[in-house]
Amino acid sequence: MKKILLLLFLAISFTNFSQEIPKGFTYLNDIDNSIQIELRYLSNNNFIGKPIDGYQSNCLIISTETAKALKKVQEILQKKGLSLKIFDGYRPQKAVNHFVTWAKVLNDTLMKQQYYPKVAKSQLFNQGYIASKSGHTRGSTIDLTIVDATTGKELDMGSPYDFFGLQSHPFYKNITEKQKENRMLLRDVMLKNGFKPYDNEWWHFTLKNEPFPNTYFNFPIN
Repeated sequence: MKKILLLLFLAISFTNFSQEIPKGFTYLNDIDNSIQIELRYLSNNNFIGKPIDGYQSNCLIISTETAKALKKVQEILQKKGLSLKIFDGYRPQKAVNHFVTWAKVLNDTLMKQQYYPKVAKSQLFNQGYIASKSGHTRGSTIDLTIVDATTGKELDMGSPYDFFGLQSHPFYKNITEKQKENRMLLRDVMLKNGFKPYDNEWWHFTLKNEPFPNTYFNFPIN
């Protein structure tokens, strides 16, 4: 009996349990494992400077319809020697709550010079950079860029991901022609594959016919 119990214990210990996610969601790697993923909110490299609540693993969870659309985008870019790189997809409501709580602590400006040098932290709500609800939490919004498929180097978009400022507006004029060209490459390929852009951020797109337009989810990314 002891031997049987020991074998059962070992079997359970080495079993890879995957999180049960809501119907209609998927892990992007199950649809396309060639797309690069760097979840910034899992690390210290974000506008808060600390890992964000709800991010437990560098895996991209997204609505299944969005994942299929991203696969089509990736196939187009791969023919050019390029690849998508994703910074954020589905975002738990607890992560949004973390942002809101942080924004109210006005003296916590650890990452100001890197991410919002010309925006007063007290204005992040008024200017739309922080909100109590996010399209990401509905599961069909994505933050991404384009990289060289061989080197992994990001194309120069004229401003970094999550930079709070006019430089991040898709049609900002005071950048080089090559930077404008890179932004339009991303924008065009996303629009042609069923996504709509966001006016203030060159990296931000939402599936036009998102399957959960009124539902804000709160399961962890794991």
